[in-house]
Amino acid sequence: MHSVNIVLMGFGNVGKAFVRLVSDKQRLCRDRYGLELRLKAVFTSKSALYAGLRSDLKDVAELEKSEGSAHPAWKTGLKLEEVLTGGQDRGVLVECTPTDMRTGEPGLSHIRRALAKKWHVAAASKGALVLKFKELMKSAQKGGVRLKFSGATAAALPTVDVGVLSLAGAEILGIEGILTGVTNLILTRMEEGISFADALKEAQARGIAEPDPSLDVDGWDTAGKILLISNAVAGTDFSLSDVVREGIQGVTIDDIRTAKKEGKVLKLLGRLIREGGKDKADVKLIAIGKDHPLYHVAGTNKAITYFTDTMGAITVSGGKSDPRGTAAALLKDIINIYRG
Repeated sequence: MHSVNIVLMGFGNVGKAFVRLVSDKQRLCRDRYGLELRLKAVFTSKSALYAGLRSDLKDVAELEKSEGSAHPAWKTGLKLEEVLTGGQDRGVLVECTPTDMRTGEPGLSHIRRALAKKWHVAAASKGALVLKFKELMKSAQKGGVRLKFSGATAAALPTVDVGVLSLAGAEILGIEGILTGVTNLILTRMEEGISFADALKEAQARGIAEPDPSLDVDGWDTAGKILLISNAVAGTDFSLSDVVREGIQGVTIDDIRTAKKEGKVLKLLGRLIREGGKDKADVKLIAIGKDHPLYHVAGTNKAITYFTDTMGAITVSGGKSDPRGTAAALLKDIINIYRG
C-alpha cells in the first residue's frame, strides 16, 4: 500500500467534485491500485484547510459544507510552501484554480512551487500549461516527477493518453477534435431550431457554461486544448499566438440550415494540420459531412480523431462535460502517476 498525499488548489465546482470523488473511490484505489489517498490540504483564494499531523482530512465529502470557520482545520494565511514539505511527505498537487490564459496565474506559481519541491502535479486548469508548457515539462523531468494534465485537455475524454500511449510508434499526420462540450451543445441545439442565445442559456443552466462564456464560445478553450494536445502528442512547440482561432458567436440558424441542406453539420474543431513539413494549429467552424468521423458527435459529447501513418484514423468520443468528469480525469492522472 502506497500513501499518497494530495494538496488541492482551488475549491470551486471542480475542486469540490474532486473531493467528493476521492471520498467515493477510496476503497477502489486501495483494493485495485494499492493507493491510500490522503487529502493533506485544500486551498481556496482566502484560506486553507490543513490536516496537520493527522493522516488525512476526515469526512472529506462534507468539506464543502464547512468552508471558513465552521471547521477547526481551516487556517487563514497558511502558505503553500509550508505544506509542500520534503522527504516522505511529498505527493501530488492538484491544480483546479480558474484558468487565465493571459498570465497563467495563479496556477503557474502553484505548479512551479510544487515541481521545485519535487511534488507530482495533476492539473485541470490549463492557463499555466498553455503559456509555459516546455518550461514546466522540463522542470518536472529535471525533478524526476510527473506533470499530468488530462483534466485540461477535454477532461473525461482521454485525448493525450490515447495519443501518447495507444498510438506509440505511429507518426501523427494530423489531429481534429471537438474539444469543448459547451460549444458542441449549442451547435446541436441550434440544429434543433433553438437560437444561439437560448442554447447558451441552457448550457449555463446545466452548469457546464460559465456566466461569462467567452472562453468557450470565442474558441479560447478549444485553442488551449489543441495546443496542449499537439505539443504533448505530436512534439510541436506551439504558443497560443500560433493558433488561428474563431468561435461560434456569429453562427445563425440560417447557417445551420444551409449546412443541413448540404447534408452537413457545423462543428467547432481544434486542428493540427501538417502539410509540406510545416505544422499549423487552428480552431475553425467547419461544415462536415456524414463521411467525417466526428459527424455524429452531438450534445455535450466531445471527440478527437488522430490521423496516423500506420494505424489509420483513430477516433475516440464521449466523456462527461461536467465537474465530476474533470475530477475523474484528475483521479486517473494520480493513479497513473503511481502505477507508471
